[in-house]
Amino acid sequence: MRAVKTYQIEDTELTKRKLLFWAQQFEQICVLESNSLTANKESADRYSSLDCTIALGAHSELRGSGDNDFEKLKSYIEEIGDWVFGYLTYDLKNQIEDLSSNHLDIQGFATLHFFQPEIICELTEGKLKFKYLKETKSTEEIDQLFADIQEAVPTVADHPFIEVAPRMTREEYINSVDRLKQHIAYGDIYEVNFCQEFFCHEVAIDPLPIYERLNNLSKAPFSTFYRDRTRYLLSASPERFMKKEGSTLLSQPIKGTKRRGDSEDLDMLYREELEKSEKERSENVMVVDLVRNDLSKSAVKGSVTVEELFGIYTFEQVHQMISTVKCELRPDVHPIDALKNAFPMGSMTGAPKVRAMKLIEQYELTRRGLYSGAVGYITPELDFDFNVVIRSILYNAEKRYLSFMVGGAITDMSEPEAEYDECMVKAKALFEVLSNKESVH
Repeated sequence: MRAVKTYQIEDTELTKRKLLFWAQQFEQICVLESNSLTANKESADRYSSLDCTIALGAHSELRGSGDNDFEKLKSYIEEIGDWVFGYLTYDLKNQIEDLSSNHLDIQGFATLHFFQPEIICELTEGKLKFKYLKETKSTEEIDQLFADIQEAVPTVADHPFIEVAPRMTREEYINSVDRLKQHIAYGDIYEVNFCQEFFCHEVAIDPLPIYERLNNLSKAPFSTFYRDRTRYLLSASPERFMKKEGSTLLSQPIKGTKRRGDSEDLDMLYREELEKSEKERSENVMVVDLVRNDLSKSAVKGSVTVEELFGIYTFEQVHQMISTVKCELRPDVHPIDALKNAFPMGSMTGAPKVRAMKLIEQYELTRRGLYSGAVGYITPELDFDFNVVIRSILYNAEKRYLSFMVGGAITDMSEPEAEYDECMVKAKALFEVLSNKESVH
């Protein structure tokens, strides 16, 4: 059972920084930021009421073994009946379909990881709410924790230039896109999400300052700082995978990206080009159809609806085309099965999904792991909210290995050189935060 205590705060952003700095003492951390107080209104998540949720310390935890992990997750959350925070990796696909992952995996994230936190902190403007396990934290102890947080002095740690290398060259990427287009011409697939990795060996970083800089650059509605002992995720994701509230399921796939302009007129021109692009609309409607199909596996018959199609949203770094699909969950479908039925998300796979995932394994050079997986929370009432892990840096402190992946949808209208350039647009903030330079293209 959790007890709740709320404190009034004068400066929400400063308190958040102090709280993040203080939280680094824990080996399990999940920070979920909507950036509702600092992002522009257009890119803010209208389905979220919190600016930031922080889960700290593992009272209990579940680590995926690579076998029957979704059933183990169901048993775990039903047993503890409490809030859990965690991640699902892309490699869970191998437990859903007849697939395998044989590429290099230096990061080594578990197939899934969920933990029942000792402390949950919720930040809204002017308020900090603690939800804590009554057995382990008394009211007096929480008062002391709040005092410790208020006294924390966040340091502004800088880091040296971090140069990442591509796992595949530009020419190799372009050649692979050409070959994937041949599969489309042959009728194997209609669309496939093809990604590439950038990496750095033997690098020591302080993850928190890098996350804070990335978050300040992007102000994304599904930003995440996740720590599982020596493994870290630093994410500026703009995309929601799936949210459950009551009996309603909501998914918001992104397909369609355009860079921001250097002037107001150019920025508006790029936005209009994205809105009118036949190619981007084609990609978006394909993934919407895929999401509709995935949700229909769990939905009350006839309840799957497209609430918004081809919505254009402006973020700090890019314009995005986002659609919103909703349905009502069937009473006989367990909420975890609803996640499983739609996983991995259509925006990061392709259509048909299974064939697309086989081609992803064939043409990509790195195991995706947590990239294009999902991070989020599950409530005691079995509501949940999960993002899509994109625009993210992964770091294994033990192996001193840092990497990120970036990609996009390949269709019959794709131009290989333009697809590569779009990857660089999506990775701009990642390059920038690692290089400590103002702009890298």
